[in-house]
Amino acid sequence: MSATECNARDLARPTRNRVPRPPVKWAGGKGQLLPQFELLFPRRFTVYHEPFFGGGAVFFHLLPERAVLIDINPELMNFYRVLRDRLEELLADARRHKNEAGYYYQVRSMEPEQMDPVARASRFLYLNKTAYNGLWRVNRQGRHNVPFGRYKNPRIVDEKNLRAVSEALKRAEILLDDFGRVLDFARPGDFVYFDPPYYPLSRTANFTDYTAESFGPEDQKRLARVFRELDRRGCLVMLSNSDTTFIRDLYRGYDVRVVYAKRAINCQAEGRRPISELVIRNYS
Repeated sequence: MSATECNARDLARPTRNRVPRPPVKWAGGKGQLLPQFELLFPRRFTVYHEPFFGGGAVFFHLLPERAVLIDINPELMNFYRVLRDRLEELLADARRHKNEAGYYYQVRSMEPEQMDPVARASRFLYLNKTAYNGLWRVNRQGRHNVPFGRYKNPRIVDEKNLRAVSEALKRAEILLDDFGRVLDFARPGDFVYFDPPYYPLSRTANFTDYTAESFGPEDQKRLARVFRELDRRGCLVMLSNSDTTFIRDLYRGYDVRVVYAKRAINCQAEGRRPISELVIRNYS
């Protein structure tokens, strides 16, 4: 192991009370699973890669010295770039927002592509914090379509955490791209964590509307090919997905572990039981 390699526990992590938290809510976030993941992470790696970055719970938990963070959602990645590079401007703009329904729908109706990157990032943060259930969902035209959340006093600007997140992101490259772009960066000894949109447990359980494009079976198969290519290159690879026969068959021959996540809030007790998910690794 070379002297340039980082130990995910001992070298990168500051004291626990200064560890940043994911700055936005994101469906499928891995915060609740981190205690189960802790023993599944590799002890040592060189560069961390996360091609479905989302809320970034694993990145903010590990705090690697070097990282390449990729996601296909343009609003999300613009937000992270601005948070990393233009923090003070973002804080100033975000403080002006109001927790009012009329104002919310006015902001939601704006066309982000025509906005300055800072105003665009501020809009994204505001909508994420005040939308119903903190959900980010877009229609086929790529427009955010979640109704107003009617929270009494949402914390739109958590300045202390945003500053910690900004500092952590300075160690990372932030790319708006498809997950396959990881093949341009990953090298032997690097750690790649995939957290894709999950393969649905049933035909009615599918939710992949983080962007205007869905993530279907052919995408899952292409992801499995990328996983195998990274394995061939000597990378350390870990992937989360649903506990289904389809996913188990795609990754047959690899180390498969079961973890348990709480279901979303459900009015019936039966629907609140933990559900099994898979963690697939090419190391043990």
